[in-house]
Amino acid sequence: MNSTPAKLAGWGNFPVHETLLCTPPAPSLDFSGPEPVLARGEGKSYGDASLNPGGLTLSTRQWDRFLSFDADTGLLLCEAGTTLDAIINHFLPRGWFVPVTPGTRLVSVGGAFACNVHGKNHHADRSFAHHVTRLEIALGDGTQRWCTPEDDLFWATAGGMGLTGIILRLEMRLIRVETSLIRQRSLVARNLAEMLQLCAEYDSQYKYSVAWIDCLASGDSLGRGILMLGEHATREEVSKASLDSPGGQKLSVPIFAPGMLLNKFTITAFNELYFRLQKSKAGDSYLPVGPFFHPLDAIGTWNKLYGKRGFVQYQFVVPEAEAQAVVTEVLNRCRAEGWNSFLSVLKRFGEDSPSVSLSFPFPGVTLTLDIPVRPGLMEFLEILDEIVLEAGGRVYLAKDARLSPRNFRRMYPELPKWLDVKREVDPDWKFSSALSRRLEMETEIQ
Repeated sequence: MNSTPAKLAGWGNFPVHETLLCTPPAPSLDFSGPEPVLARGEGKSYGDASLNPGGLTLSTRQWDRFLSFDADTGLLLCEAGTTLDAIINHFLPRGWFVPVTPGTRLVSVGGAFACNVHGKNHHADRSFAHHVTRLEIALGDGTQRWCTPEDDLFWATAGGMGLTGIILRLEMRLIRVETSLIRQRSLVARNLAEMLQLCAEYDSQYKYSVAWIDCLASGDSLGRGILMLGEHATREEVSKASLDSPGGQKLSVPIFAPGMLLNKFTITAFNELYFRLQKSKAGDSYLPVGPFFHPLDAIGTWNKLYGKRGFVQYQFVVPEAEAQAVVTEVLNRCRAEGWNSFLSVLKRFGEDSPSVSLSFPFPGVTLTLDIPVRPGLMEFLEILDEIVLEAGGRVYLAKDARLSPRNFRRMYPELPKWLDVKREVDPDWKFSSALSRRLEMETEIQ
C-alpha cells in the first residue's frame, strides 16, 4: 500500500506524532510489512489513541458505504469508515436515528466501536457496542473474522482502542423516531448536591440526560449547573412534525487562537453568562437533534480555541457513593490551582460491558474537564488520578494523553483478561499505538 509521511494529532491537538499515512480505497488490506499498524477514522479521540508514531496508519475515511438496511428491524450494515453524521443525515428523514451518539456525530462507526463510546442515554441504553450485532475484523495474520457479542474478541475490540485488529464492517441496530426534534426539559441546580439529586431523580424518567457544570463557582454555589433531559418528540407533540436532516456546520475556527484567549476571566464571564441564559430558559422546549446532541459540531475545528499547545480532556468516572466528595475535591483543586476548564460536563452511567473489555463506563458518575496544555498540567493531572483511584474510579482512554502505565493497571483490572484475547489474535503486537506503548501494555507490570 502506498503511504506518505504525515504529522497527526487527536482532537486535543496534543500530542503530535509523525507516521506513515495510507488511505486504502476499500476494506481490502495488506499490512505484511514490519512496521506496527493502526486504523484511524475521523481522528476525534482526544489524545494519542489514534496515533502510530513510526508505524503505518490506515485511514478508513474512504470505507464509507452503506451495504444493507432492513427497514423492518433497523439493522444497518456499513463499512467501518461510515460516520454517524452520514447515517443521521440519510436515515433521520426516513424515521431512524442512531442508538448511541457521543458529543460529536463526526466520528466513524469503527472508531465509535473501538472506543465503545457512550452518549447522553448511557444510564438507559449502555454504550455503543451493545447496539452492534456483528462486525468483521482483520487480524494480525491477515485473516478476516466475523464476530458477535457471544465472542470474547467482540468485547475485547469494544473499547480495545484499535489494538485487536482493523474493523472492516459492522452491523448496528438503528432506533425508530417519529420526528427530528427532541423534547428537552432544563432544570437549574444551585450546587453539586442538588445536581446529583436531580440526576438520580430524573434519569429513570428520561432517555437522555446530561448536565453542564460551572467549574469556577465556589462556596454554596460549587457545582451549580443546568441539567438537560430529553426524549424524542412524537408527531402528536409538535404541530409541524419534522423528519428533516439536522444540517451541517455553520461556523469554523480557521486558525489557532492565542493561548491567553481561554483564561480564568474569560471562562468566568462565559460561565456566568451561560448559566444566566440557560436559567432563563428553564422548562420544556423542542430542539432539533443537532443542537441537543452535538452543539459543538456547529463550530468546525473548535479545538483550535485552545491554542497551538492543545488541550487535555480529562474525563473520569467514580462510583456514585463517592461522586459528591470526589467531584467537590476535583473542582476545588482546579479552581484553587488555576486549572480552569472551559467546558465541564457531568452525567450518570449505568451498567456496561463484560470483564474482557477495556470499556470506560461503569455504574457511577462521570465528569469531563477541558484544560489547556501548559507547564505543570501533567503533574496536576497525576494528583487528580490519585483522587479518582482512591475512590475506585478511572479515566477514559479515548480522551487520555498522559496516564502512567502503573495507574492504567490500577484503573483497568480487566487488562489481564483483555491481554489473553490480544495474545490469541495478535501475539506479535502487529497492531499498536502511541497509547499502547505509553501505557506499556505489552509489558507485565506488577
